[in-house]
Amino acid sequence: MATAARKTNWFAIWVSAGVVAVLVGVIAVVAVLNTRATDPGPVPQAGGINRETGAITFGDGPDKVATYVDFMCPYCGQFEETEGKTISGLVDDGSITLEVHPVTILDRLSQGTEYSSRAASAMYAVAEADPDNAYAFFRALWDKRPEEQTPGLTDDELIQLAKDSGVNVTAALEKSITDGEYKTFAQQQQLPEGATGTPTLMVNDTLVPVTYDPETDIVANLTSR
Repeated sequence: MATAARKTNWFAIWVSAGVVAVLVGVIAVVAVLNTRATDPGPVPQAGGINRETGAITFGDGPDKVATYVDFMCPYCGQFEETEGKTISGLVDDGSITLEVHPVTILDRLSQGTEYSSRAASAMYAVAEADPDNAYAFFRALWDKRPEEQTPGLTDDELIQLAKDSGVNVTAALEKSITDGEYKTFAQQQQLPEGATGTPTLMVNDTLVPVTYDPETDIVANLTSR
């Protein structure tokens, strides 16, 4: 007596195939997101930019002062207003090496324009293209710091600000600023361990509470003076 032919359960096969396809899709999406989270994008190559820490270096003095700033941060603007001249003088007289770390924690406060990231990208672009005038551009960004909850400066305004700061703005530099070439790199930068916001100040690798008094915050913590 012949046995009945086994019926193929095509519905179960289709369901299984669909589940596998969905899982493969999810894995692919996760892989892309992970890559985006870890891929820094184009990385500036200038010698004055640390490609691992994101620090832009000015001066070569024996003491190290590191600042972590967001170009839309009002407290960073206050820090630059009260301590910037002292820091600039210490760079100029050879007392300190200044490491500026642009961070982008306030993008959410620029009405969708990602001003913090665009300004940081422009800062990296200028430091890459014209390091001799990058510090002047850095100071100018504070003179023109936009208020929170505004769009901030446009790319064209950032380019004009660079020109007004004495930066040699070439067509390549304009394109770098307009394209946001280093936005992803800037967005990868983080505050140091123990920091709670911007501005963050470190002197000789030690976190220093910001009091907006340069004598207390910086000068008193230098070892070479």
